[in-house]
Amino acid sequence: MIQIEKILQKISLILALPLQKVKPTWELLDTGATIPFIARYRKEMTGTLDEVQIAAIKDHVSEAIELEKRKEFILKTIEEQGNLTAEISKNIEKAESLNTLEDIYLPFKPKRRTKATIAKEKGLEPLAISILSQVSNIGAKQLALKYINPALGVTNLDDALEGARHIIAEQLNEKAELRDKVRKLFQKNAIISSKVITSKKSEAIKFLDYFDWTEPLSKVPSHRLLAIRRGENESYLTVDLSIDADLAAQVIGREVIKGQLYSQELQMAIADCYKRLMKPSIETEFRALSKKKADEEAILVFSSNLKELLMASPLGEKRILALDPGFRTGCKVVVLNAQGKLEEYHNIFPNEPQKQIQQSEMILKGLVEKYKIEAIAIGNGTASRETEAFVKKLNFQNITTVMVNESGASIYSASEVARAEFPDQDITVRGAVSIGRRLADPLAELVKLDPKSIGVGQYQHDVDQNALKNTLDLVVMSCVNAVGVDINTASKQLLTYVSGLGPQLAQNIIEHRNKEGAFTSRKEIAKVARMGAKAYEQAAGFLRIRNPKNPLDATAVHPESYAIVEKMAKDLKASVSDLISKPERTKQLNLSTYCTESIGLPTLRDILAELEKPGRDPRQAFESFEFSSGIQEIKDLREGMELNGIVTNVTNFGAFVDIGVHQDGLVHISHLSTTFVSDPKTIVKVNQKVNVRVLEVDVDRKRIALSMKK
Repeated sequence: MIQIEKILQKISLILALPLQKVKPTWELLDTGATIPFIARYRKEMTGTLDEVQIAAIKDHVSEAIELEKRKEFILKTIEEQGNLTAEISKNIEKAESLNTLEDIYLPFKPKRRTKATIAKEKGLEPLAISILSQVSNIGAKQLALKYINPALGVTNLDDALEGARHIIAEQLNEKAELRDKVRKLFQKNAIISSKVITSKKSEAIKFLDYFDWTEPLSKVPSHRLLAIRRGENESYLTVDLSIDADLAAQVIGREVIKGQLYSQELQMAIADCYKRLMKPSIETEFRALSKKKADEEAILVFSSNLKELLMASPLGEKRILALDPGFRTGCKVVVLNAQGKLEEYHNIFPNEPQKQIQQSEMILKGLVEKYKIEAIAIGNGTASRETEAFVKKLNFQNITTVMVNESGASIYSASEVARAEFPDQDITVRGAVSIGRRLADPLAELVKLDPKSIGVGQYQHDVDQNALKNTLDLVVMSCVNAVGVDINTASKQLLTYVSGLGPQLAQNIIEHRNKEGAFTSRKEIAKVARMGAKAYEQAAGFLRIRNPKNPLDATAVHPESYAIVEKMAKDLKASVSDLISKPERTKQLNLSTYCTESIGLPTLRDILAELEKPGRDPRQAFESFEFSSGIQEIKDLREGMELNGIVTNVTNFGAFVDIGVHQDGLVHISHLSTTFVSDPKTIVKVNQKVNVRVLEVDVDRKRIALSMKK
């Protein structure tokens, strides 16, 4: 039976967190509470743990439970075989890792027919035991004479000794203590090497750096490991992971060989054991471990970038004219009202080859005047700088013109989500709408995309896809709940990420909204089909209602705390609305008098902060950005130029920066700062506006090297 108390005690030590924080946090998670809900509304129970710490507890407990389940299976299996002893049981119980556990289980695992089993069938096991035990004074060859038996396929001494060595090799391979020593050698000394497959040399040019590459496994960065593995998976490279075989043999030999009499046979058996059995299995382990570590680092980079992108500053509810630029097919133009609804669309041709300047100007000016446009969004793809120049020549007054990252817009425009939103429009209209909505509210629009298509990852298609999806889903959920959601305008995709909801309840909310009209209070949310008490508890605080009868419904104050706010207002002889309009009055309160068994000072302080800025958006205020003028194509660049740029992706080896030439430049980690940088994320973030200097331009390979050093 899994002892969760012991697991929690271990995890408390691993994470250096008090058990009195870890235990209630797991209990909340185990009863279905979400990470955003726990972090925001259960601070007293967790001791104010943040989302990262709560997620770590969840991951560690889940892994530990899986380990315990494996232990139970192995104990049961060995017991059914009649081989379970007190020592084996104790060793299984003590095992701290899956590898250690599998080493213990290895001798008892059902086996396919091996060289050792064949040798045993030939009656050679007693010979192997005699040689391995090294208790006899008779030499190995003399011992082997009596095992020659042509009827069993043992025709000479060599046959007998070879069979015995196969048995010894398998027995050594199954000794947990020997495997552990070799595993430690791998941990310390393993080398990863790659070589190009000669016949594919001409096709493998993108892996040129790894045609003949060698590096300690412990030092290989995640992006390089993933690149090498991709080359192997695409059959361009062969990859080996190994240690010095002689060193491994020496380590095993020190534990096995006790004298000279059988040393030659044992050394041969040890060499066979390492090369044929132990190295392949431990290499597989370390391939998996190194891949997992590289995946975790790459996923961390992706999730960090995604968070910055999702939490990008929103322009807000403005009337927007959005353009999806193009040359031959023209620019698709759409008008969105302040709520993001499509009002009108056109196609204009301000660029080559048609270059219908006058007509394009007339259409844009007419739309700007007709809809009182407040901002213009231009996608940053093909023809973006040319289209931007055309728009700016029209000299619209008091209208912000912004270049918008359109990565993934084409995927959205062809998606089922887009077809449902705009069933009568083609993909070009949908793409332009997405560009405009990204300017108004990046989070609300980007949640409609698979995060992998947004383009802020590092080898995202090479990492464990389940781990990637789980992590990115948590990032999206964290961002959505940090900002809060207007239940009366939110899309199904946005509602799906609200704590406690999911796709079905999100759809039910949409259907309820369509049938009954806009929600006027949080109480009405409980009437949505299949909205149980638990889901309501988890979601209510993150769902906002504009201009409600109860002003708290527009805030992040959870309904479970309304009574406390009402008591505060009563004690101050004021209304709840008064507290929101004049939050300074709450400074007269003694918060300790409002503490209850479930609500303490952390939550009370959150409530007062929310009353001060009700429904506050945690995202930064929008700031306009412009690329350096006169630079539109990579051929316009010259070494030494200083340019404005915006960070589009951060990796472990540097940052990619959009400088307005349709090809991002790379600021290598060594050029991010004049001081040493170990982690680019400490210097730059996605969407950060930076000033860069051009170091090198390779027009043919479309490569731009940049520097941020001053």
